[in-house]
Amino acid sequence: MRSTVLGLSVTSVVFSGAIFGFFYAWVCSTMWGLDRADPRVAIAAMQAMNASVRNAVFFPAFFLTPAVLGLTAAAAHFSGRGAAAFWFCAAAAIYLAFGLMLTLMVNVPMNEALAATAVPGDIAAARDIWRDYSQRWQVWNQVRALASGIALALAALGVSRL
Repeated sequence: MRSTVLGLSVTSVVFSGAIFGFFYAWVCSTMWGLDRADPRVAIAAMQAMNASVRNAVFFPAFFLTPAVLGLTAAAAHFSGRGAAAFWFCAAAAIYLAFGLMLTLMVNVPMNEALAATAVPGDIAAARDIWRDYSQRWQVWNQVRALASGIALALAALGVSRL
């Protein structure tokens, strides 16, 4: 059981780190770059990136992180490592609520609305669309990045308690 818990704990940290890195990259480079581009280009680029993210490489980190964290918490609990189980469970709850669910309830609908928007030829119209989208999207992405970073830190605490 010890090797199972150890393997799951490493997997939890890797998954949590992957999704944190994904959201963090959007915070510190991708959106800032798009905000500096021609808004017509930014809209088209964001539409393309949102369409491409639905893939088998992204799926495990985004959707399976709370399951892996929860499974690690259960394995730690049943192996008598209650303190570690607590931290893995807390990490799962934080990411589930403020990473996965927030994305599905806020960012995905925003992305779908942008995908349904034709890129206007008029730069002023495109600027208005992009500014309204980008500002709101970035606020919620910062919440996702922060929550994912907290989940990663909590998973690391779980590992330290093993």
